[in-house]
Amino acid sequence: MDHSPSVIPQADPGAGYRAQKDEIDAAVARALGSGWYILGRENEAFEGEFAAWLGTARAVGCANGTDALALILRGMGIGQGATVATVSHTAVATVAAIEMVGATPLLLDIDPDTYTMDPDELAAVLEDPPPGLPPIRAAIAVHLYGQSCDLHPMLDACARAGVSLIEDCAQAHGAKLHGRKLGTMGAAAAFSLYPTKNLGALGDGGVLATNDVELADRIAAIRQYGWRERYISSLVGVNSRLDEVQAAILRARLPRLDAGNARRREIAAAYDAALAGGPYAPPVRQEGTEHVFHQYVLRVPDRDAVQARLKAEGVGTGVHYPVPVHLQGAYVDRVPLGPAGCKETERAAREVMSLPMYPELAGEQVERICAALRGLGRR
Repeated sequence: MDHSPSVIPQADPGAGYRAQKDEIDAAVARALGSGWYILGRENEAFEGEFAAWLGTARAVGCANGTDALALILRGMGIGQGATVATVSHTAVATVAAIEMVGATPLLLDIDPDTYTMDPDELAAVLEDPPPGLPPIRAAIAVHLYGQSCDLHPMLDACARAGVSLIEDCAQAHGAKLHGRKLGTMGAAAAFSLYPTKNLGALGDGGVLATNDVELADRIAAIRQYGWRERYISSLVGVNSRLDEVQAAILRARLPRLDAGNARRREIAAAYDAALAGGPYAPPVRQEGTEHVFHQYVLRVPDRDAVQARLKAEGVGTGVHYPVPVHLQGAYVDRVPLGPAGCKETERAAREVMSLPMYPELAGEQVERICAALRGLGRR
């Protein structure tokens, strides 16, 4: 990430802190002054406020978004002897969470327009599972870049197969599908609260949400050694707790999340207009979705050259993600793929490029970026 003064960074979590410095500092002081630093009143309040904002019965805070996925799987009893279907075009955390619980990941391909799981391939593997794998017990649908998967056919396919659908909402805080917030439609949903997320802590953090109160209670115990009574483990558990300082910071930031998402959409509209008539098309919006633009992603076949040209104009860029999970050293030739062989995933990894996107971008910065984008249309 280039933070030189002349280059507008692709992400800038420090700008988010500076925009709410007084509120965040007051929240931190409140948490520090309480004398209670793990699983106290701040965490309890954040869980309630997040669940109310999202529209679910319960939310459970934890150490990070990876753990949120793993805790959901643990709470559902999914581990060794089970397969979990997901995608290879995602942060490696999605796949790491599956392996953390001992399950086998099955990596499927993506729709080339939205970069999210191909629902037809999911339906195909649920109807006719690849040989040699444990039974498929769950699918993790990754709502990538701030936009929903084509979720309803995936939910239907999972229901027919008796498989749980888990929503990975790490990049989709506040995004909607047909007016309903993502994270409310599957069996449970996981959210990362990493500092660069639409709702970010100032350190690690995660939260999961579900309408299944019994599942939420079980996960709340599992996240702290399986305790329902202090020091007594009634379940096999782990240590994955959201600390009070981060919970207090998140409480300060949650009320501004919707306005921040609206600002992201304004910036995206400006980029759309700047790209009009040029060689690179704006991101596809799936019908019926409300995108929250965690990332604004272009498909750029000549990516290296375009990144260099934008940098020369003072515009930082990123790549989310440069190497599909199934081609990374830890996973290559080890993790099974679906019948499509992840070909669209591999093509996307060669071409995707993310523009600067965060609510604190000033109007002058947005115009500089737009001018550089308009310049891409001139050879």
